[in-house]
Amino acid sequence: MTADSTDTPAGSAAESAAEPAVDTRAATYAELAAIGPYGVHPGHALITMVEPHPGHEYAYNRWYEDDHYIAGAMAMPWIFAGRRWVATRALQLLRHPEESAVARPVTAGCYLSTYWLTEGRYDEHMRWTVAINRRLNQDGRIHQDRTHVFTAFQDHVATVYRDGAAGPRDFHALDHPYAGLVLEVIDAAGPRERAELLAWLRTRHLPQRLAGSPAAMVTVFRPTPLPGDRMTYVKQVEGVETRLTLLWFLQQDPREGWAAHFADLGREVAESGLGRVELVAPFVPTVPGTDRYVAELR
Repeated sequence: MTADSTDTPAGSAAESAAEPAVDTRAATYAELAAIGPYGVHPGHALITMVEPHPGHEYAYNRWYEDDHYIAGAMAMPWIFAGRRWVATRALQLLRHPEESAVARPVTAGCYLSTYWLTEGRYDEHMRWTVAINRRLNQDGRIHQDRTHVFTAFQDHVATVYRDGAAGPRDFHALDHPYAGLVLEVIDAAGPRERAELLAWLRTRHLPQRLAGSPAAMVTVFRPTPLPGDRMTYVKQVEGVETRLTLLWFLQQDPREGWAAHFADLGREVAESGLGRVELVAPFVPTVPGTDRYVAELR
């Protein structure tokens, strides 16, 4: 090999040596790792349902999957699991009730992203997520042609399992290859009624509905308010004192047995007198690295 024939690419070590070093405060990470909780329990979640604007479906999918899912979520401290879900038009038409306080129209929000956050690390994560999203916005890395239909950080309050100790735990739920997910949102009349609703769900309703169903578990969350310095395109969370969010993790496509297992969830909750179901919405997992299902959204 001659002296002027090298394999060194542009931006070589010699070049970069001339560039000023960037202080990333790396030493601070070693200090932070030694303090605070670091368990595996999903103490908190980010649940975000988004509608790309018509004509921008492919661009949105690629931006979210190729950039934002990583830079705006998974690369952040204390998010330890994530998964994206999609509702084709056929799945959107299964949603109920028609008059929903969550989605207007009820078919709005064809993409759902779910993330688990380490218990006890909510405040630390929120400070990071507000800062990184401000930076991404300034750097032109936020896709503007979308609407947040239902976006909230939430505290975990319960998990109910169909098969007891057998099978994956809730901290596995976003990594296990579940074939579908049902998002259910229930509003109670007030804080006291929500506590009663949660007790009924945990001890009676969910164990009965899970038995013999395609759902292996249901995780239950209550929303928390977003910080005042959040990005302006995300509206403040509604129902902080009265709402519960349920995620049903399914071992089969939600269309299989929909009528038998999910079409009447609103009726049973209404009959209990403890709340009103504002949304029951089925999803299937996206296929990372592809645009599968995008053509089926409208």
